Amino acid sequence: MTLLSRLTLSALLGLFATSALAAEPEANLTGCAAKRQAIEARIDQVRASDDHTALDGLQQARDQVEAYCNENALRKDREQKVLDARHEVAQRRKDLDKAMKKGDPERINKRKEKLSEANKALQDALQDLER
Repeated sequence: MTLLSRLTLSALLGLFATSALAAEPEANLTGCAAKRQAIEARIDQVRASDDHTALDGLQQARDQVEAYCNENALRKDREQKVLDARHEVAQRRKDLDKAMKKGDPERINKRKEKLSEANKALQDALQDLER
């Protein structure tokens, strides 16, 4: 192997290793810092793929987070999403109860699926609240 190809290989391995480490979110970050870090990780991934359009969009998103992200507003927004998701789950339970009273198996299955989706959305909102 020539010296130039060894250097190129070393540089590529270093780039991939750095990108892989940056893609792993830091566990102790929350709020705006977590958002910023997630965008930075995505920027590193996009740089490796050489997608300039996506890179520009992510850099704008990072700039917006740096300029406007407010911990209290972010928390309030996430709490509202949890409340909305809980309301959706309650509504889907009512719909399922109605369908069960009517006894239509097809409608019952549809309502069960909708309730399952609403529960998943609630779990996602609760996880976001913790970040």
